[in-house]
Amino acid sequence: MTEKLTWGILGTGNIANTFARGLASSQTGTLLAVGSRTQASADEFGEKWNVSHRHASYEALLADTEVQAIYISTPHPFHAEWAIKAAEAGKHVLCEKPIGLNAAEAMAIIEAARRNDVFLMEAFMYRCHPQTTKLVELIRSGVIGEIRIIQAAFSFATRFDLASRLLNNTLGGGGILDVGGYCASMARLIAGAATGKPFADPLQVTGAAHIGPLSRVDEYATATLTFPGDILAQLLTGVQLQAKEEVHILGTQGSISVPSPWLPARNDGTSTIIVNKYNEIQAQEISIESESGLYTYEADTVAKYLDARQAPAMSWDDTLGNMQTLDRWRQAIGLVYDAERPEAHEQQFQSGAHG
Repeated sequence: MTEKLTWGILGTGNIANTFARGLASSQTGTLLAVGSRTQASADEFGEKWNVSHRHASYEALLADTEVQAIYISTPHPFHAEWAIKAAEAGKHVLCEKPIGLNAAEAMAIIEAARRNDVFLMEAFMYRCHPQTTKLVELIRSGVIGEIRIIQAAFSFATRFDLASRLLNNTLGGGGILDVGGYCASMARLIAGAATGKPFADPLQVTGAAHIGPLSRVDEYATATLTFPGDILAQLLTGVQLQAKEEVHILGTQGSISVPSPWLPARNDGTSTIIVNKYNEIQAQEISIESESGLYTYEADTVAKYLDARQAPAMSWDDTLGNMQTLDRWRQAIGLVYDAERPEAHEQQFQSGAHG
């Protein structure tokens, strides 16, 4: 690309600000527009990030002819509606994870992108970082032999506030959709690398969780995934439990640890992967230097693969497989969202609403 890709951000929450900060350092993209539910919110965001086009509705943002790509940062249940509408408006789409509430929504979004010939990627930003590329290289090299077990954790303790999207069933809350998707996507990536594929889908998914009686969402949960090649994965996630965010990979000849798998190089531009071979006394620390911030890499990935309409970092098939895995995890613990219940669709139909 010779000219910078012009971006619009749909929504003005915390993650929208994080992406705007990353985009400010991008060599391939520039933030041109923002869309919010109110003019005041759009103006406040616009002032903060020097955005010239400030729209008081999402519809107005999508109608902006100067915007080429849309970053969708709304809560989970609204991803499908606005990703599809963005595609129908001819905009390229980077949609915050999870791409939808379930695999059915993911499939509908992918079909909209295909039908309207636009780029689409689910925003698993860690997949765009060189640390993840290096990790895949190490697995494929066989440095720790055959992979046996993958352990991935992403869990934190948020303030107990039932109005928060994290603890609200109506807003698709709980650990599995918010951060469990990282664990599942990492396990699928590593199992794929170990078996010579871009990713692997589990043969079996079992799970357990504490579903809050008031929140009605998974406040903390675990899963065990069985993959081809005799590979097992143990996943831990939650929004009411603090845990060390790490990835451990156990092989027949050694182990690999990733101390900061989801937010690499958060502080100083350097991240680390530790390789411990069973026949060596000293572990090897591999340093990965980052030229850009995590979200800058993500924005630049979109621009790089724009003409291909999808990026290897998170392909459409990968996204669909990940959502199917999360569906199976939720099914194992009996978690259904209000928006998925038949009566929700009946109400939408009767009111003439559409998703």
